[in-house]
Amino acid sequence: MTQTNNLKDIPASYRNKGNLREGDLKKHLTRLTLPMIWGIAVIISFQLVDMYFISRLGTDELAAISFTFPVTYGILSITIGFGIAVSSVISRLIGEGGQDKLKRVTTHGLLLVFGVCCLIALTGLLIHEALFSAMGANGDLLALIKDYMLIWFAAIALISMPLVGNSAIRANGDAMTPAAIMTVAAVINTILDPILIFGLFGFPRMEIQGAALATVIGNGCAFFAILYVLRFKKEMVDFKWLHNFTNFGETAKNILVIAIPVGMAQAIQPFVNAIIISLLAAVSAEAVAAYGVVTRVEAFVFIVLMALATGMAPIIGQNFGAALYDRVRATMKLVISFTVIWSALIAVMLAVAGRQIAGLFTGNENIIEVVYLYFLIVPVSYLFSHLVNGWSSAFNAMGQPKKSFTMIVVKMLVVMLPAVYIGAQFGIKGIFIAIALVNFVIGSTFHTYSWKSMVRDFESKKAAS
Repeated sequence: MTQTNNLKDIPASYRNKGNLREGDLKKHLTRLTLPMIWGIAVIISFQLVDMYFISRLGTDELAAISFTFPVTYGILSITIGFGIAVSSVISRLIGEGGQDKLKRVTTHGLLLVFGVCCLIALTGLLIHEALFSAMGANGDLLALIKDYMLIWFAAIALISMPLVGNSAIRANGDAMTPAAIMTVAAVINTILDPILIFGLFGFPRMEIQGAALATVIGNGCAFFAILYVLRFKKEMVDFKWLHNFTNFGETAKNILVIAIPVGMAQAIQPFVNAIIISLLAAVSAEAVAAYGVVTRVEAFVFIVLMALATGMAPIIGQNFGAALYDRVRATMKLVISFTVIWSALIAVMLAVAGRQIAGLFTGNENIIEVVYLYFLIVPVSYLFSHLVNGWSSAFNAMGQPKKSFTMIVVKMLVVMLPAVYIGAQFGIKGIFIAIALVNFVIGSTFHTYSWKSMVRDFESKKAAS
């Protein structure tokens, strides 16, 4: 294998990769995390902005968009899995050298994801009504969901491809360009949302369809900008490979080996959320609308921890690969300490300002009360929930995806699903208490096991070396 110091085979734009096996760990974490905070915040802002303007249409519209979130997030989770896989394959190729192979793999990787998006779009257009009916939507709600999702499914490639393209750009160490592109896309979405939803400046009033169209246009602009950067700025894409399928099977195999388990793990959370929504739908549309609010608020307030999990992965991966186990352990200590502090601060903030936060999305007092009830019960368990997420990212970085996948499956499918079904017998409060208890019990158990397992594994490796 050609080593990374063979710089004559590596384009200049790829030579800015940091050596994370040396230097201050806090500085590395900060440098890699900050751009991700920006980028993730921008992506999540699409959902928050849509919800804000849609909530002005009424409770039914707010409930309808809440029904769509687990499905759209689940599909985007699959795309995120492909993004992680593409980034992994490309980053290793950059290290090996050989620009033409890099262009082929990047181009074929994007083409593979585009094909997957087309299959998902076709499936969604065929089964969307049955899918949302199974989640508990009916009547007017189902009609509103259809208005939104038909546009979303039809344009899913434009919505999903930016996530993968950005991952390809970040593989060469550039985290700022993807964040800047998605910021522009978010601004476009924010401008178009009220115009298309309410029919301003002579545009037709499209209501919930307008929100979907604004999302498509914003992401579509991002995709073409990313494609331009990959082709002309980073020299990572060559359009000749769009009709030349030499070694396409090899590229697909290398990507799918990583993308399938990661995508499955990513999709479990929205699947469980869909079940929770179906249980809440049996209570009222207002309960569904409230859950839609809290899930989006949670996504926003924990951007920092999501970015931290992404930023720590290359640090852990490089040091684990170099057998620098003390640095891996020190990185995990930093991450865990910050997770504890941030989770506690967010729990206090939501308990104190929960009503005011809910009021940003709706004026319906019943919805506000359900949101506030959730913020009083669940946030005390945030710490333990996010410890599981942190360990999951760490094990993926260390090349131990089975441990990561097992933790997510046990927590969400084996324990959480039965717990919320039992909790539902006691109403909305019972569901929220079930969520908090699972976070606490499973989170603390897996954290203790993971730390002891990591220390034991490192000691064994040191002894064997």
